[in-house]
Amino acid sequence: MSRPEPWRLDQSAYPYTVIVPTRWADLDTLGHINNVSMAGLFEEGRGRFSQSLGLHRKLPGERWLVASVIVNYVAEAHHPHDIIIASGVGQVGTKSWTIVSGAFQNGKCVATCDTTFVYTNDTGAIPFPDAFAEKFATVRVGG
Repeated sequence: MSRPEPWRLDQSAYPYTVIVPTRWADLDTLGHINNVSMAGLFEEGRGRFSQSLGLHRKLPGERWLVASVIVNYVAEAHHPHDIIIASGVGQVGTKSWTIVSGAFQNGKCVATCDTTFVYTNDTGAIPFPDAFAEKFATVRVGG
């Protein structure tokens, strides 16, 4: 694994942040936030980010689906310290987009996550609504 681009380690590079509390149940036997729990923390942040954009609204018969999730662990994370999930939109196509996020604890990036979504209906991938593209443009990130 290569280190994330430097901008990914800077919380201020992302337009949206949310505080997500860690739980005792998130710990592994070594006392770290475990990898499955970190993915769940990213999911919580990503869901709140999408909801803030109104992406939970869709046309009847259409939906957006997760196509891939890539998590890179940068440093150890611990309970009981909160995690700040910072997010923005990275790559945008016509049928898919990527939400890029960083997990920050005590001012330090502990992990990054890239989640690619595809807009679909019963026939397969379709172009997402223009309203999505307009919202994506307001929350783009990049190096």
